[in-house]
Amino acid sequence: MEASMRIVFDPAEQEALRADAREMADGDPRIAYVLERLAGEGVDLDAVTSWEELREKLGQPPIDESAPTSHIA
Repeated sequence: MEASMRIVFDPAEQEALRADAREMADGDPRIAYVLERLAGEGVDLDAVTSWEELREKLGQPPIDESAPTSHIA
């Protein structure tokens, strides 16, 4: 049986995520919901889609490594 890979947040990180969720609940309840789920469940790395896979699914071309990245903060 293969073990699932998961990122789990420590109690201080969970509380910070939940505090952010409470702060955002009125303005954007969808983000608040996601933050609360992250705090409680962590991140299942086996279910994560890579950036390139996502771009491909959306019909976007691969990222050109030689392109300037001045738009990235």
